[in-house]
Order: sequence, then structure tokens, then C-alpha cells
Amino acid sequence: MARRRGRGGGRGRGGGGGPIRVEIQGLDALRERLEELAPVIRQAAFKALKESAEAVRTETARNVRVDTGNLQHSVKARFRNDKLRAEVGWWDADDLYASLHEHGTRRIPARPALGPALEAERTKIAARIQAEVRRAMP
Repeated sequence: MARRRGRGGGRGRGGGGGPIRVEIQGLDALRERLEELAPVIRQAAFKALKESAEAVRTETARNVRVDTGNLQHSVKARFRNDKLRAEVGWWDADDLYASLHEHGTRRIPARPALGPALEAERTKIAARIQAEVRRAMP
């Protein structure tokens, strides 16, 4: 099969093999603007994180095994804003049995509530963050 060659020997117009120079204007202004937006984006991400953690807490409380209602009322979300971190669970010493219900024992079949709530929220958090960042952008 024969190959057709266009003008210039296939090297683009002019056929010269010299370097191409590209100059981008406004890079310093862009860098400054991005630095200004960093706190806005961080705040929006933290808001989305809080919404997700609260959704996990609510769903966990809704699905946890109920005897006295203590596990429903004592599941909590706590946050570390400096690390954009949320934790959901039980922290009181009296709530140790939450883990027994979540994972099961020889006598108690596992009835997880926290794990499934986390998995359900895992698919939603990226969209939450994206939506919050878009809302926060000036």
C-alpha cells in the first residue's frame, strides 16, 4: 500500500524542526487566585464531610439493634477540622457492646449498622464535596 506524503514532509507547516516556544501569561495571577481559593475550598470540603458523617450517624442509629435505645442515642460523629477528618461511632466505655453487635459473637449473630452506613455514604461523598465546592466558588 502506498503512503501519501503531504507538503512539508510530514513535519507540519514550514518543515522546520526548530523548537516551539509557548508563553503563558497570567500564571502569577492564577497562582495568587488559587491561593485565595484554598480556604474556601477547604471550608466547602469540611461542610460536605460533616454532612456525610451526619448521614452515616443517622443511618447507623436507624439500623442499630435496639434494646434500651442506648446505642441509637449514643452513636456520635466527631470532627478534626485541621485534618478534614470525621469519625463516627461509640466512644463511651458503656457502649463497648456496640462492637459486639456490629461484628457478632458466638451467641449474638452479627448485625452490622455502622459498616453498611459507611459503605452507602462512600459512593456519595465525592459528589457532596463537588457540589459544596461549586456552591462556595465566587
